[in-house]
Order: sequence, then structure tokens, then C-alpha cells
Amino acid sequence: MSIYALNKRANFDYQITDIYEAGLVLSGQEVKSIKTGHINLNNAFVTLKSGVRSELCLINCHIPLYKYAGNVAEYDPTKARNLLLKKSEIKRLIGKIKEQGLTLVPIKVYNKGGLIKLEFGVGKGKSKIDKRETIKKRETERKLRRIKQQY
Repeated sequence: MSIYALNKRANFDYQITDIYEAGLVLSGQEVKSIKTGHINLNNAFVTLKSGVRSELCLINCHIPLYKYAGNVAEYDPTKARNLLLKKSEIKRLIGKIKEQGLTLVPIKVYNKGGLIKLEFGVGKGKSKIDKRETIKKRETERKLRRIKQQY
């Protein structure tokens, strides 16, 4: 399993409770671009597209045009990409989003059995105070590790 992209800000900005795995609907040149390591999850988010069928979409994920893709007219690198999930999982996520006011945050994009998968989490945004506590815990852990290494 190779990781193509990682959203480092996800665990810092959100308190993630549940993690889900979904497939991505991509074109051929997008797959090649991702496999060469050209994908960016910064400022990306997962949203619910309601209509006849409820769908989840990945918004603002930047996948640039593949270097060797011939004539691709009007390619949008930040277009909405649908996620492949079961109906039961989508219904469960809709309930969590609407009732509890939680958000869906993309965490990483990776390869699993030749397929490109997206791992996203259900989380609640952290306040400034929570972020400060996270930084403080991280600093104390670093100091303890340094002290242990000396002795």
C-alpha cells in the first residue's frame, strides 16, 4: 500500500472520531497523474450532494493534468469527484452530518489492490484552545523523549 497524498492538517484542525474508506471516480489521465505523485489534499473537503440519489463528493482536491496526456480540452484540476460508497454507509453519514453537525475531512489517498482509495474521517472542528493543548502535549512528549535518550 503506497500513500500518494496525506492531509497533515486534518488531525490538527479536527477531532476525528470515525474513519471511512471510499473509492474515487477518476478518468484515466487522472489516475496516471496520481500514481506519479501529483495530488494535493490541502483545502479539500468531502460534501454531500443531494438530489435523486444522495452522493458524496470530494471538492477542491487538486489533480493536475498528466504530463503526457495528449489533447485534453478544458480540463479542470479541482473539479468535484464522486466517492464510491454503499447506500447504507451514505445514510449513516448523512445522519451524523445533519444531526450532530459533524464534517467530513479527507485524510489520505492511497493505493489498495491496484485501486486508488480515499480515507476520510468524520470530525468536529477544534477550537483555538484545543489546538494549543495539542501543541503543548506534543512539546512535552518531545522533551520526555529527549530526556530518556540522554539516560
